Amino acid sequence: MADPQGFLQVTKVEAHKRPVDERVGDWREVYEAQDAHARAAEVSQQARRCMDCGIPFCHSGTAGCPLGNLIPEWNDLVRRGRWDAASERLHATNNFPEFTGRLCPAPCEASCVLGINQDPVTIKQVEVELIDNAWEQGWVKPLPPQEKTGKTVAVVGSGPAGLAAAQQLTRAGHDVTVFERADRIGGLLRYGIPEFKMEKRHIDRRLEQMAAEGTEFRTGVNVGVDLTVEQLREDFDAVVLAGGATAWRDLPIPGRELDGIHQAMEFLPWANRVQLGDDVLGPDGEPPITAKGKKVVIIGGGDTGADCLGTAHRQGAASVTQLDYNPEPPELRDESVSPWPTWPLVLRTSPAHAEGGHRRYEVAVQRFLGDEDGNLRAMEIAEVQVTRDPGTGRRTITPVGESLQIPCDLALLAIGFDGVEHMPLLGGLGLELNRRGALACGSDWQTDAPGVFVCGDAHRGASLVVWAIAEGRSAAHAVDVFLMGESDLPAPVRPSALQGKSKIELYDVAGDVAQSQYHFLWPNVTININPGFPNLSIDVWTPDGPNATKGFSEQFFGPGVSEDFARSLVAFNKRVAREDDTLTDSVQRGLLGGLPDRGRFLTNSEHLVVHFQKMVVNAIFGQSAEAP
Repeated sequence: MADPQGFLQVTKVEAHKRPVDERVGDWREVYEAQDAHARAAEVSQQARRCMDCGIPFCHSGTAGCPLGNLIPEWNDLVRRGRWDAASERLHATNNFPEFTGRLCPAPCEASCVLGINQDPVTIKQVEVELIDNAWEQGWVKPLPPQEKTGKTVAVVGSGPAGLAAAQQLTRAGHDVTVFERADRIGGLLRYGIPEFKMEKRHIDRRLEQMAAEGTEFRTGVNVGVDLTVEQLREDFDAVVLAGGATAWRDLPIPGRELDGIHQAMEFLPWANRVQLGDDVLGPDGEPPITAKGKKVVIIGGGDTGADCLGTAHRQGAASVTQLDYNPEPPELRDESVSPWPTWPLVLRTSPAHAEGGHRRYEVAVQRFLGDEDGNLRAMEIAEVQVTRDPGTGRRTITPVGESLQIPCDLALLAIGFDGVEHMPLLGGLGLELNRRGALACGSDWQTDAPGVFVCGDAHRGASLVVWAIAEGRSAAHAVDVFLMGESDLPAPVRPSALQGKSKIELYDVAGDVAQSQYHFLWPNVTININPGFPNLSIDVWTPDGPNATKGFSEQFFGPGVSEDFARSLVAFNKRVAREDDTLTDSVQRGLLGGLPDRGRFLTNSEHLVVHFQKMVVNAIFGQSAEAP
């Protein structure tokens, strides 16, 4: 068991950062390199603070980590000095903990029970030290499959979702080829994440492991152009689309055509290439886009904006200002706005913010101003007020104050992404983007193109690295089932976007035979079904984010529902109880511990789920209660 006194005896200690003056002079990670034994001892003490809660929200699928990381388990193993066993538990749910430990904003810490009334456990710190120690000790080894299936899979995209799917499918025995249109594997991890945030050696050693396991990597291939859709279909039994959501948002205001205005993802990769040793420096010793000596304004207050901020500091910017149209968040959680364990609305500062620069809130750019040569010289900003339409959620940004000019000769747009890029591959597969600019799929991660699956930001929209890995692992399970009929691969999450699909997905089952409750995800709604003979109520809620609801909508059925339908529901309950006697325990564990157990139930009783789906779909559309 966990140390029952740990959280009382040990105070939170953050990982030690290098002095600002030192770290802005190089591109190494911002944290100090400590003696291995001292580092391990400190982290072991921090792991003592974990209480191993009865309900571990840290790895809950709705509040904490969607990967289902067994955080209390490997915290306790680290506390007891069993680092090898802790590494095994860490890798049981996460292919790339060195990525998540460095890049994830840690919803696990935000939902830590200890955080209700004191500082949460430093979960990321434990995770990073645990995986770094595992590499140093040689515990991370290739895990090639014992048998080959003869099946071939193409993974398009080499970000965290694509790499996770590829590694899982390779280990399942399939011949996997990862296609990347850039000249190196890694996607946004390679070209977009600054070196000071994650050194690229962490990617390289994982790729060496994956290559030793049998995964093939092909760079410089634009699938759909260099490799036609016909060739793709002929050469591979299944395809996984994991190309990300790289279509960036623009700012179509007067002056946008001036030189000196760039997207963040046009700016950041040059710094990556310099650190990789590419021949990209001009006669002045600088890359094509650089902040050196310039008055830089970053438009956007998120993580990408912070990456631009740290990069500008290291390139020697004359000044850096970061603009955000939102109000300045509070330093402490406001329980009325974002109650624990939800993701808190608080002021977040990255190490880059401690390095300098100025942040301005509740302002937005009105127009860019240039000189006679067409170069950016300044921008006009104004105080604004942001409102949201309660029905659509669409934002409206309204100027409320007088405008002013600020000098600027390099403007960086870090205002998010609109979704998947329009590319020949999608047209060749007959796929269209949904209203969110993403690729929809069914409950099996399969798109409208048979044998073509999707995961990561391409399905979800721009999101967290933990969600990308979770979706990659889950899509791998679905591909394995598609190819082999069954799978032992884990599936920590299920698709949350079913737009355009006439399917209902089983979400939860709880209760006994006579009275039970069923939760379904349907296109844009959650349906709660409460069957009780002879009455039945079906409550409909609209989603406000993954697995969440924002309000009661209506009841589909009330008293007087078809007796046949009610009897069919009761009969279904009895059938489940007869054919899957582990259902109740499995579901209850799932309700307490997040998504993995529920996913396991879906795997074990899929034939029952399909039957029930058909029953409910038919009932909703006024057809017979019996499955067709």
